[in-house]
Amino acid sequence: MSYRPSFITLLVIGLMTIFPVGSHAAQLYHGEIRALDPNQGKVTLKHEPLPKLGMDDGMTMVYRVADPLLLKHRSVGERVLFDAEKENGHFVVTHMEKAK
Repeated sequence: MSYRPSFITLLVIGLMTIFPVGSHAAQLYHGEIRALDPNQGKVTLKHEPLPKLGMDDGMTMVYRVADPLLLKHRSVGERVLFDAEKENGHFVVTHMEKAK
């Protein structure tokens, strides 16, 4: 007896290749780097409102970074796209890339 995958199984496998689990599909926000502190793992960003974090107005604030490598090759004045989360009471940048 041989196994023959069902249509649903093949569909799910196909969708997983198109939309990989764990890919960065979160909304990215526009910001401008105002200060960098790689030794402390912090970045100051002037940014648009971040409703998901309860920030209904744009502002400038200091964030921790999830990975110090996020600050590598970044410079003050650079426009970036970023994502942030609230972790243990602190706002943490989890993704940052140069804005196009």
